[in-house]
Amino acid sequence: MISLIAAVAENNVIGKNNKLPWYLPEDLKYFKRITDGHHVIMGRGTYESLGNALSGRTNIIITRQKDYDAPQCIIVGDLKSAFTYAEEHDEAEVFVLGGGDVFSQALSWADKIYITRIFHSFPGDTFFPEFSSAEWILISEERHDADTRNKYSFAFQVYEYIKR
Repeated sequence: MISLIAAVAENNVIGKNNKLPWYLPEDLKYFKRITDGHHVIMGRGTYESLGNALSGRTNIIITRQKDYDAPQCIIVGDLKSAFTYAEEHDEAEVFVLGGGDVFSQALSWADKIYITRIFHSFPGDTFFPEFSSAEWILISEERHDADTRNKYSFAFQVYEYIKR
């Protein structure tokens, strides 16, 4: 199964200057819980914004740079190669972490989307791709109000693909 996972603002922003424009500790815990133990796929820019490999996961980095070095990561040249690697290593659910271009490419392959919907708009330069409610159904939603640790209200949403 191929899943996308992202925190997305009301205006579909997912990043600005290769960083998240918000800090939501509860979302970070959710992300770790959902992806832990799985293969995760990301573009080089997303990997570099993290600063290192995500522990407890097999990190697959997509880049066109032939000599790119990312310690404790698998380097591939394209998204299909990343999916093939995960499949060859018996991964039941592989997670695509971004960035924007990788999400746009992966959407047509995806079976599930995990979105942390942040109920606030932010300026940004990277966006999550639009997807159709005629093709995707919301199967779960868990809402959270803003609090002392999480400045913005948000919801954990899970969508499944219903039409291909």
